[in-house]
Amino acid sequence: MKISGFSMVKNADKLYYPIRAAIESILPIVDEFVLALGDCDEDDKTRQIVESIPTDKLKIVDTVWDLEKYPQGMENAHQTDIAKSHCSGDWLIYLQADEVIHEKYLPVIEQACETYLDDKEVEGMLLQYVHFWGDYYHYHTAHSWYKKEIRIIRNRADIHSWESAQSFRRIPDFDGLNYRQQEGTFKLKVVELDAYVYHYGWVRPPKLMKNKTKALATIHKGEDKVKEMEARRKFVFDYGPLNLLDEFKGTHPKVMNNWISRFDWNEQLRYSGKPNTGRKKHKHETFKNKAFSWIKNHVPGMREAGDFKNYILLKR
Repeated sequence: MKISGFSMVKNADKLYYPIRAAIESILPIVDEFVLALGDCDEDDKTRQIVESIPTDKLKIVDTVWDLEKYPQGMENAHQTDIAKSHCSGDWLIYLQADEVIHEKYLPVIEQACETYLDDKEVEGMLLQYVHFWGDYYHYHTAHSWYKKEIRIIRNRADIHSWESAQSFRRIPDFDGLNYRQQEGTFKLKVVELDAYVYHYGWVRPPKLMKNKTKALATIHKGEDKVKEMEARRKFVFDYGPLNLLDEFKGTHPKVMNNWISRFDWNEQLRYSGKPNTGRKKHKHETFKNKAFSWIKNHVPGMREAGDFKNYILLKR
């Protein structure tokens, strides 16, 4: 059995993505790690960061991003597919640049890959999620944050990244362009693992969080729309009071130790009080999502009510 890891990234250094930790987190169980490295800005040091990883498993594929050809976030999926196409493993583990696996889950993942290797009905595997917010000690359990997602797939040519690269689908005869197509796509048949992805995409100094949201808006909405939004000060970022979230009492992956030691923006955060009503609400603060969260937490049998499920769960 052979396992490949893969990811895609652009300007990870400037946008404060822990890409090195993401890669290092699964190196012990993969035979190779393929990274589609986009055309980063001249003042970005992503290449130097990933090339400093002491491993011979890393394979860098240089790419050029084209947001006109792949609008609405589809360039994320396209870049993911590029990395996938260079993988040679039986199983492929996908991690985005802000996703890290705790070392305690590596044996679970490796064993599952071995167990289901010859079970061809299993096309992928679900991993659980912890979404950190603001700092490394608070995380989201609200309805608007996905609880699990496909992060391990079988190495098949008809399995593609989908929409904005959150997940995967089987797309026979894919044209390589419309990653948001619905018709003619098929949800993967998956098994669920008791292993977690630690998602650090919303843990940055507020100024850099502003830069990230601007970059994401550019990928999804285009440069003209972003200029309009910037003129209306749409990228001012406020995490809100963190005491309204769940407190994380576990341990972080060891590969995150150096990254977490850089945490120095606690004085820019609020740990009590009420949300600022002068800004646009975060998705977890909207009435709809707060109502769903209450129902899921208080009504028996409703824990997964309204959840997005881009998969067919197999019972094994």
